[in-house]
Amino acid sequence: MSIRHLVLWKLAADDADTRALHAEQVAEKLLGLKGVIDEIEHIEVGRNVVNPQSNWDVALVSEFADAAALERYQVHPAHQEVAAFVRSVVAERSCVDYPF
Repeated sequence: MSIRHLVLWKLAADDADTRALHAEQVAEKLLGLKGVIDEIEHIEVGRNVVNPQSNWDVALVSEFADAAALERYQVHPAHQEVAAFVRSVVAERSCVDYPF
């Protein structure tokens, strides 16, 4: 059963310019994992462009062959490095992993 991994982040920066920079950096780092971590079957990252005062700032949608592949992705050193950066610029995180 394939797993879709959906993550939403609210960035911590108060000013719009810093949030935009951090959103771009998060997207770049996450998309850079494609081809580095074999378990990633699909990955996309989107930055919010509507209602920034109430919507989440960044969304990740990624797909994996199964829950075991998602787990290998999550513990992969390259993912851990990106996750550390993301945690450094994020105020809130929400995640859903579901079969598709």
